[in-house]
Amino acid sequence: MGAYPLVVNPVIHQICLARVLIDGGSALNIIFAKTLEDMGFDMTKLVPLDHAFYGIIPGAGSTPVGKVTLPVTFGTRDNYRTESIIFEVAPFETSYHAILRRPALAKLMAIPNHTYLLLKMPAPNGVLSIRGDIQTSHSCETENINTAEAMERSNNQALVAQAAKAQKPSNDSVVGSQLHPDSQTKAIVLSDNHPDKTALIGAELDSA
Repeated sequence: MGAYPLVVNPVIHQICLARVLIDGGSALNIIFAKTLEDMGFDMTKLVPLDHAFYGIIPGAGSTPVGKVTLPVTFGTRDNYRTESIIFEVAPFETSYHAILRRPALAKLMAIPNHTYLLLKMPAPNGVLSIRGDIQTSHSCETENINTAEAMERSNNQALVAQAAKAQKPSNDSVVGSQLHPDSQTKAIVLSDNHPDKTALIGAELDSA
């Protein structure tokens, strides 16, 4: 695989999305809730879901807010391909607008080449060749790495705080241990002139 992700700009639901990741390693196509909202999509039309997915942001899992079927178009007016793609709708944000994975690639009959940042698929008037932009790919990758690192730092800080709270003794237990002298001790008067001044010593020790 190439050094950068393959990012393309198809038309989805009549809107051109500039940051769509091509990822053939999973069985779920993803579109983000904010993307749909920015597109003016009616969120009440989503089909509810309750299963979680992982792998979009390292170490983070999430339950989609629903699923939706949208038309996805590659190409130009003279030569294009359109397919209806089922998307899981993610409630969080990444640097991408959407992610096309195995089911979408199979339906589009598309073949990605991550080394050359190139996506090819058949169309009515010949093969479509969609090229990714290395600057966009680099920008998306950098943003996602920073997001993952920030989430990891936040999770680590929460775990440390939780562990410290669990190990901190309560004030009651500390004070209680100080109020009850050992049964193997005894009180002695430190000065005959001041009988109120005493000290604890071992019960077996001579007070002289």
